[in-house]
Amino acid sequence: MNFLYPGFLFALLAVSIPVIIHLFNFRKFKRVYFSNVAFLKEVKEQHSSREKLKNLMILAARMLAVTFLVLAFARPFLVSSTHHNQSNGNVVSIYLDNSYSMDAVNKEGSLLDEAKRRAKEIVKNYQLNDKFQLLTNDFEGKHQRLLNADEFVQAIDEVKISAASRNLQQVINRQQAVFTGASNRFSYIISDFQKNFAGEATIKKDQQTQLTLLKLTANDLPNIAVDSVWFLSPVHQAGASEKIVVRLRNFGNEDAKNVPLKLNINGEQKAIGSVNVAAHADAIDTLSYSGLSLGWQKATLSIKDFPLTFDDELYFSFKVSVHQEVLSINGSGTAKYVEALFNADPFFKLTSVAENGINYTSFSNYSLIVLNGINEPSTGLAQALKTYLENGGTAVILPSTYGNQSVYSSFLNAINLPSVSALSTEATKVTQLELKHPLFKGVFETLPKDIDLPVVNRFFNYADHNQHLKEPLLLLPAGKTFLARYKVLGGQAFLFSSGLLEDEGNLSRHPLLVPLMYKIAFESAKDLPLCYTIAKDNVITLPAVKLAANQSLKIVGDGFDVIPDVSHQNGNTLLFIADQIKKSGFYQVKQSDATLAVVAFNDDRSESNMVYDDESTLESKFGQQKVLFIDAKKQNVSSAIAEKNSGSELWKLCLILSLIFIAVEILLIRFFKPQMHK
Repeated sequence: MNFLYPGFLFALLAVSIPVIIHLFNFRKFKRVYFSNVAFLKEVKEQHSSREKLKNLMILAARMLAVTFLVLAFARPFLVSSTHHNQSNGNVVSIYLDNSYSMDAVNKEGSLLDEAKRRAKEIVKNYQLNDKFQLLTNDFEGKHQRLLNADEFVQAIDEVKISAASRNLQQVINRQQAVFTGASNRFSYIISDFQKNFAGEATIKKDQQTQLTLLKLTANDLPNIAVDSVWFLSPVHQAGASEKIVVRLRNFGNEDAKNVPLKLNINGEQKAIGSVNVAAHADAIDTLSYSGLSLGWQKATLSIKDFPLTFDDELYFSFKVSVHQEVLSINGSGTAKYVEALFNADPFFKLTSVAENGINYTSFSNYSLIVLNGINEPSTGLAQALKTYLENGGTAVILPSTYGNQSVYSSFLNAINLPSVSALSTEATKVTQLELKHPLFKGVFETLPKDIDLPVVNRFFNYADHNQHLKEPLLLLPAGKTFLARYKVLGGQAFLFSSGLLEDEGNLSRHPLLVPLMYKIAFESAKDLPLCYTIAKDNVITLPAVKLAANQSLKIVGDGFDVIPDVSHQNGNTLLFIADQIKKSGFYQVKQSDATLAVVAFNDDRSESNMVYDDESTLESKFGQQKVLFIDAKKQNVSSAIAEKNSGSELWKLCLILSLIFIAVEILLIRFFKPQMHK
């Protein structure tokens, strides 16, 4: 039997070697072992500390989340600097702009519809017992009383676009009239704030009233308006050819090409045209027409322009008269010249009287009065002529150079004209015509180089002191005046230096006299205004109307019939219409069944300009006065009003913070894990 079996020896060797090695390193092993035990203990302590920190952070996040959630339900706020004592109650005035510009649109619909919704939002921010005033451009009497919330909302739904237009100061003044007592005062202006609305002057408000401007913003829209119209001649004759000038205005950002223009008179188309209008510019066109009948004419100028159409028509009226009344007051031997001149045209109805047979009370019947070579003008004539000029009359003065100079000077001074300084008897010739003056427009087709002008043998020199009232028309050598126009006393006077007698010069036989006197006569024609503006022109002026006892005048239109207040001033009859006319169109002024005049009313063209004031511009209008501003396009209206009235509410902030801390807690639990050092 072999003890020393090789496998056994190999196994014994394999077991013995590690034991020998272990025994050899026992001391070293012992030292390492106890070192590792200390390390594990330290790691365990560190792990426990980080677990504790994690739990504390989770607890803090949870407590803060609960705290801010509780605060959110408590609805905390910061008190506003404009905080009011709610026990006094609130009176709230809300102006709703319902002018034509509020018919523009944005993504919310029309601006007027948005304004109505904003007004209802404002009401919801006040208490059940608060009182409200609704104000619009119409300034109706029913809008001067206070309503409860339900009545106010119902009144808002009834508001419609109106032709009336107000400025911001008028609106604020109207709102102030409703505030009384110790109630808290709140004013709101809901508008698009066109440039013309705020105006240029500083706006004043009551310091006790909290004023808020709520701005609505419309989309950019093109707009072309028929702005104005005028005639080249103030006189209208039946069957004659006439020209009318029209101005179109482009308020848009793009050029408008081939804008169709149409003129209708008494329902009949008289002329058409086509106009190009550059962006933000005006264009003027002239239309020719003929075939007018006698009497009052109802005319309409119209264009086609979308989407804003309220300013696409302009109504105007004028009268075609049978004749024009002229009065000539003649001195000795001078009547034949003026009679021959005006009797040559049947349109003029001449009344010729001697200087000692004057009816002063009839002066208001004439559009032109000619003083033709009067020798001794009286003080009575001076006083009557002064009144005539004050009422807008026109006078032509052809003096008699044989008359008393001092008497003439006193007469001329009485009607604010220059006195006579000297008489010149040296023959001379008119050297210059002021061709640029409107009076000579259309008189000459072509002007010859050596034009033959009147010769004067005797003429007055005048002592002019008021040069700013003088418009020279015909000049003598050395700058002396032969004919000048003076704007005096509300009327106009044409003062010659000489008369029509043959020994005074050749003016009576000169071909210049006829067109010159006709042009003066046409200029003297008294026409009523072509048209009026709704809500701005509240007085209609007519020539003097004689009314019998208990007789009144009426203004009649389409579904409209009103008796205006009447006043007689300075030879005219004034009709006061206040704000009674609200619709554009034609209206007849009637005395019993007779039509005295036809007047035309148009919408305010200031609404055509779609340019708006921004916040800084509006605030500058109030100077140092405090005004609150809300832009409905950028701000939540209800929140802005609540903040301004009660203060800054913090519940939303608290809710957000609560959610943030809940999220922090979740992140700590899921991702924050303590790590041991290697």
